[in-house]
Amino acid sequence: EVQLVESGGGLVQAGGSLRLSCAASGFTFDDYAMCWFRQAPGKEREGVSCISSGDGRTYYADSVKGRFTISSDNAKNTVYLQMNSLKPEDTAVYYCDADGIYHYWGQGTQVTVSS
Repeated sequence: EVQLVESGGGLVQAGGSLRLSCAASGFTFDDYAMCWFRQAPGKEREGVSCISSGDGRTYYADSVKGRFTISSDNAKNTVYLQMNSLKPEDTAVYYCDADGIYHYWGQGTQVTVSS
């Protein structure tokens, strides 16, 4: 059974930090790019950051560049999103996504940034 389990969300004040984790199982982690998406109330889901499976190249949305860092630990089948200098507009449900031959989604974790 494929599972992507996110954790690490919560409530934080503006300027604070959170670290999201996504533990993957049930598929070959090394064969998939891993991404984080987010969806704020009333808005479409948007891509935040991705890390490729082969060379570890990373992608960041302009809105998070310089503040968020994606990383992965292939030995643990886990991808992380370190979020610093958080802003109220970062408030959203954050989803982990595995992108390869198939597409898998986690259940999401809520991040709320208060002003």
